[in-house]
Amino acid sequence: MSAARGVFERGDWSLSSPAKRKAVLNKLADLMEAHAEELALLETLDTGKPIRHSLRDDIPGAARAIRWYAEAIDKVYGEVATTSSHELAMIVREPVGVIAAIVPWNFPLLLTCWKLGPALAAGNSVILKPSEKSPLSAIRLAGLAKEAGLPDGVLNVVTGFGHEAGQALSRHNDIDAIAFTGSTRTGKQLLKDAGDSNMKRVWLEAGGKSANLVFADCPDLQKAASATAAGIFYNQGQVCIAGTRLLLEESIADEFLALLKQQAQNWQPGHPLDPATTMGTLIDCAHADSVHSFIREGEGKGQLLLDGRNAELAAAIGPTIFVDVDPNASLSREEIFGPVLVVTRFSSEDQALQLANDSQYGLGAAVWTRDLSRAHRMSRRLKAGSVFVNNYNDGDMTVPFGGYKQSGNGRDKSLHALEKFTELKTIWISLEA
Repeated sequence: MSAARGVFERGDWSLSSPAKRKAVLNKLADLMEAHAEELALLETLDTGKPIRHSLRDDIPGAARAIRWYAEAIDKVYGEVATTSSHELAMIVREPVGVIAAIVPWNFPLLLTCWKLGPALAAGNSVILKPSEKSPLSAIRLAGLAKEAGLPDGVLNVVTGFGHEAGQALSRHNDIDAIAFTGSTRTGKQLLKDAGDSNMKRVWLEAGGKSANLVFADCPDLQKAASATAAGIFYNQGQVCIAGTRLLLEESIADEFLALLKQQAQNWQPGHPLDPATTMGTLIDCAHADSVHSFIREGEGKGQLLLDGRNAELAAAIGPTIFVDVDPNASLSREEIFGPVLVVTRFSSEDQALQLANDSQYGLGAAVWTRDLSRAHRMSRRLKAGSVFVNNYNDGDMTVPFGGYKQSGNGRDKSLHALEKFTELKTIWISLEA
């Protein structure tokens, strides 16, 4: 803590020019790309995700986030407000101070860089707390940051359990803001800790139970089935915005489910280090047990169309699909964080909307239709931070990511993320002195 605060107050990084910060962060992105195979291996060893996804998605995406903010920071300007002719009001953005970045285990390096990129580009010091289940890539990243020329104390990695290291950060009076990705339950605790200490800012990207709506006029059922499978089975379903609830219009439900079962064959558990593997293991056996408990409960609440519990790997669960589940069952309402899909049929647009919005979460939603008017209506009425039309979970660094309701506040990615890591200051200057 003293290292982070000390370097911030000295201004070694916080008062450095945008050009200097840009050069250091671009160098860090270069080093991440040069060490991509090493970082991907660490990610897979920690999490059990397929090495092909670590190499193809996680590491390039993490480096891209750092580079995006490196290139953006010298293009962010202050403002001059319209006032009288006798005074000048300048509005500037300044770094917040010391940021606690608390990240989860499902995309350790990628989500770290979604927070580090804007926080460091804006001139803050960061204390990074990776999940105790996946700390390796964060530790290696700190070494690469030092090699890139980041001053000592600007990036600090603190490992440990959430209830110890995480709580110490959330309650510390010298932390100016928390940037968190994780469960809604933990997010609520962070808000309480912030209120009980120094009222630090708390930015949350929390849980989800996203709805994927397929109407009878879907332009391509095969494409929709493929995207639906990827949207729930990618990363073993351990994705906050996973499309865990599939809503099908009754007239095409049976046809779509047949296509979906075929697509599920492309997502079968294998050894995480095998380049051909598309599904690895869940993060650990304890989490697998939790997912198994949801499946067992679901057997009494709906029809088990596809059972993924026959996987031979420890902590592995294959594609699992339930149909016609009681909408009040925990399987339908709680975040499972595993490859378990719940399917519900609907008969009208209003019913589909009611089902989709009937959730404490509001991270993502998708609509499959060739009706442009319906696409616009549904997109506006769905209570979700991201709505996908005729795709699922497209993304880009230029676009903000975050949720409604208990899925959190604030946004990661895009220029909007810089708002979390900067303070607005108004400077009034009298021109008559």
